[in-house]
Amino acid sequence: MTFKSKRQIHSGQATQVEFDDNSVLARVVGPHNLHLSEIERRLEISITHRGNRLVLQGPSTSRAHGAQALRDLYAYALAGHDISSSDVERAINLGLGSESVAAKSGVFATPKRVISARTPGQARYMEALTHHDLVFGLGPAGSGKTYLAVAAGVALLSRGAVDRLILSRPAVEAGERLGFLPGDMKEKVDPYLRPLYDALHDMLPGDQIERRLDEGVIEVAPLAFMRGRTLSHCYVILDEAQNTTPQQMKMFLTRLGEGSRMAVTGDPTQTDLSPGQMSGLAEARDVLAGVEGVSTVELQEEDVVRHPMVRRIVRAYAAHDRLKAASPGARRQSG
Repeated sequence: MTFKSKRQIHSGQATQVEFDDNSVLARVVGPHNLHLSEIERRLEISITHRGNRLVLQGPSTSRAHGAQALRDLYAYALAGHDISSSDVERAINLGLGSESVAAKSGVFATPKRVISARTPGQARYMEALTHHDLVFGLGPAGSGKTYLAVAAGVALLSRGAVDRLILSRPAVEAGERLGFLPGDMKEKVDPYLRPLYDALHDMLPGDQIERRLDEGVIEVAPLAFMRGRTLSHCYVILDEAQNTTPQQMKMFLTRLGEGSRMAVTGDPTQTDLSPGQMSGLAEARDVLAGVEGVSTVELQEEDVVRHPMVRRIVRAYAAHDRLKAASPGARRQSG
C-alpha cells in the first residue's frame, strides 16, 4: 500500500512536508504531539504541525532524516497500524534516505488488518515467506518471526490459496512432560500453544477462528500430533523449533505434502533442550543450506519490534554471551 505526499518544499532552514489524510497524520503526530517531540529530541530539529503540513527546521541533513522518518510513519499508519513509541524509534533508526519499509516490502492482507514489514529484516523475511516452499525464520524474541509467519498463512487461507492452516509447537519445554501436567489433553497443551492463538486473534475475528477450528480448517496442535501424517494443500508453521530434536525436526519436515508450504521459526540461542542435546533447528539449518526451495532468514536485534527495552535486553545478553565465549574457561572447555 502506498501513500501520496503532495510535495516537499525546501525553503532556507525549513523543510515542509504535506500529506493527504489528516486522520492518518494525527496518528503519526501522536497524542499531544508526543511522536513529533521524540523526533525533535533525537534529531535536534523543531517540527511545527499546521493542518496537513509539517514544517521541519534545523540542519539540512537532520531535516531530511526527519522528513523521511515522517513519510515512513505515515505509510505505516496508512497501512492500518497504530503508531507506538517503538515505531517512532524504528523510523528514526532506519536512517537518512531509506525508502519506506512499508511501501517496498509488500503486505499480508488478513481479515482484521493489513500487516506490513516494520524493519528491512522483516521485509526480507516476508519476501521469503511469499516466494519459498520452506522458510526458516530465526531470530530473537520480538523480531516478528512467528507473527509474520502466521500472517502469511492467514493471508493464504483467506484468499483460498491453501485449504488449511496448521500451527504447531513442541509441547515439552523446560523439562516438563505432558503426562505430569493437570487436566485433559486440551488443557495440557493449550498453554504451550497460546502465542499462536494470540496471533490468530490479531488477524481473524473470534467467531471465524472458532468456526474454522471446529471445522478443522485451522488446527493448532503440539508437534507430537504430526507424526505419521501427510499435510497436503496446507500452510504449516512450526514455532519454537529450537526445542525440537533432530529426529523430531526430520519427522516434521517430511510431513510436507502436495500443494503445501512450511515456515519453521525459532531462536537458536534459547533452547530448552537438555545440555549437550543437539537442536533440530540448528541441524536443519545446516543440512538444508542451499537446497532448492528452502530459504533461511536470520532476523537480528534491530528487527525487534516489541517495547524498545526488549531490544536493549537482547543486545545485553548477546554481549554477555560473547564475553563468556571469549573467556579462558570457555576456551578450555571447548578444547
